[in-house]
Amino acid sequence: MNKTSKKKGASKKVISNRRIIQAIIGVIVFIAIQFFNISLWYALLAGVIAGLIFGKVFCRWMCPLGFIMEVFMNINPEEKFKQTYQYHKLGCPIAWISGILNKISIFGINFTGNDCTHCGVCDKACYISTLNNEFSLHKKGKKNPAEQFSCSKCLQCVAVCPSDSLKYNFRNFIKK
Repeated sequence: MNKTSKKKGASKKVISNRRIIQAIIGVIVFIAIQFFNISLWYALLAGVIAGLIFGKVFCRWMCPLGFIMEVFMNINPEEKFKQTYQYHKLGCPIAWISGILNKISIFGINFTGNDCTHCGVCDKACYISTLNNEFSLHKKGKKNPAEQFSCSKCLQCVAVCPSDSLKYNFRNFIKK
């Protein structure tokens, strides 16, 4: 196994363990705020910094409330209930700020397209593309869901891409 194959396997393993990572970080955030009296302003600042670097990762990788919502989503995975995931973000300033930063964050979901077979598996894994036909990660002429306010960088699209045409890495700001 070469270095590239190991790297691809490691990143997909991290993504597949996202909920465990979210639970651990969420508990740490909750304990820091609740028991060590860390100000919510510091949590907001950490969310903004994470948003500048990684995009809207706080909701799906660090937020205690986001973890609880995902647990409930898995109990009853109906389409209407999946949309409920968006509603708790209405009152969260970290979600607002980091959602706006999705378009300018240093890291992003990049479509290389070199080996893409246009199988559509990425769009089926993306909750934004699933809920709205005007978004696609691989189709030309469609809006990129990864740059939208509501993309929480769950990275399921990257994990399921069979051709590794989607990568979460330094954003390519220069459009070809």
